[in-house]
Parts: sequence; structure tokens; C-alpha cells
Amino acid sequence: MSDISAALARIRASRTTAITDRATQLRAAGRDIISLSVGEPDFATPPHVIAAAKAALDAGATRYTPVGGTAAMKAAAALHFARDLGIDVPVSQVTTSAGGKQAIFHALLATLDPGDEVIVPAPYWVSYPEIVRFAGARVVPVECRAQDGFRLDPAAVAAAITPHTRWLLLNSPGNPTGAVLSAPVLHQLASVLAPHPRVLVLSDDIYAPLRFTPGAHATLAAIAPQLADRILTISGVSKSHAMTGFRIGVAAGPQWLISAMERLQSHNSGNPAAVSQAAAVAAFEGPQDFLAEWCETFRTRRDFVVGAIDAIPGLSTPVPDGAFYCLVDAAPLMDRYGDDEALALHLLDHGVAVVPASAFGGKPGFRLSFAASDEALTAALSRIEDALQ
Repeated sequence: MSDISAALARIRASRTTAITDRATQLRAAGRDIISLSVGEPDFATPPHVIAAAKAALDAGATRYTPVGGTAAMKAAAALHFARDLGIDVPVSQVTTSAGGKQAIFHALLATLDPGDEVIVPAPYWVSYPEIVRFAGARVVPVECRAQDGFRLDPAAVAAAITPHTRWLLLNSPGNPTGAVLSAPVLHQLASVLAPHPRVLVLSDDIYAPLRFTPGAHATLAAIAPQLADRILTISGVSKSHAMTGFRIGVAAGPQWLISAMERLQSHNSGNPAAVSQAAAVAAFEGPQDFLAEWCETFRTRRDFVVGAIDAIPGLSTPVPDGAFYCLVDAAPLMDRYGDDEALALHLLDHGVAVVPASAFGGKPGFRLSFAASDEALTAALSRIEDALQ
């Protein structure tokens, strides 16, 4: 039998990983491919984190832990939420998962029923709508326009809320656009949400340390503590500490939701890897001064990439406020290529892997990650220019 479940039939495989896997296969076959498709910092994991992982292994951290993380892991996560995001939560309202994606999956599956609606600002991270559909709920996209820097309009959220709305998903800085939600916008969103107590908010702040805007990072649970009993904040170490392979995400929210997520996780993966938790504790509790240097490096790369993209006829991109992505508009080229899938394959044939913007609910174009070396970015942009001549 080859039948799959109705739930799985509602979703498709991640198009970001599909492109990345294809680039890896081409490299293995001897092709010279520069991958700008994956959202992964190119920096080395900090030495004190590696040392903590080695020490944990030597100490025998190879066993099961509590489902939601060790006491040390939860305490370190609570420290991170308070120090870096301005959210004071007890350890009982913190949980740890095998990456932020798993935490999002658990939160939505634990709370959504058929007929529920989830408001998802678009362009969006590729997995948001797929997780919603897997849970049997309906995606309600709210368009964010390139001419506005892809920034969310609270009035558009207000217009999208119905009696069936269960969640609003926020991502700041955003993947794939790099857009940042400012404190004034979050205050407006809080006013929009106040009359709708059934609406939960998932705030994905995984890119919070990687901002190019002045001032401290703003997140809804800190801006609107009166709504904290229905806000789940997602964070982790993958992007901030170059620890994608460690697979550690953390979440903070109301006790009932954290308990529900851990109940689901207990039957899913169980606990996150013990050694990865020890490394994440070191990441949160150890030195943070390198982050400013990393962020400045990403800012310099961003400025180069934006300038290079805008100089290529048929391409344009807003200047991202954070993260390490540009969402490139290639609509003027669609008469030539047909759609952005074909354009992405054309660029892959010329040695550059990018992800079609349509994978993120965007207008025809592609997402480009500038989490790569200066040399790789220079070569990649030159190849893109040559490919489109």
C-alpha cells in the first residue's frame, strides 16, 4: 500500500531543503555550486560552546533527560528570554525542543482543530502554512508589500480576524524578508488583539540578535504583558550561535500551553539531545560579545548584496532590517522564464542555488541568503548577473 494520510497529503516537502539538497547532489557530482539557499550562519560555533559539548560527553551526558529539558537548560533559557528579549518567565513556563521548528509544530498541533484559521503575514517562512495545513486548519495570508519593506500593517491583521481565528504568527526579524516589527507596530497589534481573547500569538524571534535597526529588540510579550497569557515566544541558538546542527529551540509561554506542548513531545521525540542541551546552556550563559561583530559582518554583506542585486536589470530588493536574507523581486523577468521555479533552476545551472520566492508566498523572484563569505557572495552575484544577461 502506498496511501498516505490525509494530513500528510495536505502538505508538500520544504522547498528550501529541496533546493539545498539538489545543490549538495550537484556538488557531489563535481559541479561548482555556491549555495545561497540555506539559512545557516557560515561562522564557526563559538569555542566555549564546543568545549561545553565535549565536557558534557566526557561527563556522560548521553542519557534521557526530562522531556522539556534539564533544569540547567530551562534556567539558561529563562535567562535568555529575560536578558535578550525582556520577557520574565519562571522555568515552569519554558520548554526545550529539537529546534524551533519542532516547538512551532507542537504548539499548533496542540491547539488547532479543523475549521480554525491562522493569520500568517506573507511572505512567510516556508514551514508556517504547511504546519497549519497539517493540523487541519486554514491559512489566512496577510500580504506585506515590498514597497513597505515587507513590514506588517496592524490594520490588515484587524481586517483578517474572524470568529474562527485561533493564531496570529509573527516573525521578527523575518524569514524570508528580514523585516523587523517595531515597538510602535507591536503596540498597535496589541490594541488589535485585545478584544479577541481566543486569538493566540506565536512570536518567532529566532533571528532577534541579528538586527540592523537601532535600539533594543522588541517582542510582543514584553511590549504587551497584559496579553502574555496567550503569547508563545520562540527562540533558540541555531542562528545566533551558529548551532544549527545541535537542534535546540526554546519556547516561553503560558503554563497550559507549555504543558500541552511537552505532552505532545513526550510521544514525539522525547527529550532533546542531552549533549546539545549542555552546549545550549553554555551558549546562553557564556560570552555574548561576539554577536555584535557577527551582526556587523552581516550588515556589511547585506549592503553589498542589496547594491549588487539592484544593479542587475530586472532585479530589485528592499533593504532588510535584520536576519541574513534578501527577497528579490524578479517579476520583470517572468516573460523570459515563465515562473520563479524555472528562474531558480536557471540560476542553479549557472552555479548558484537560491529558493523561489513563491515557496514563501512571495511575488515572482527568489530568496538569497547572505550568510556566506564575501568571496562566495561576490562570485555568486557575478554568476547571477552573467546568467541573466
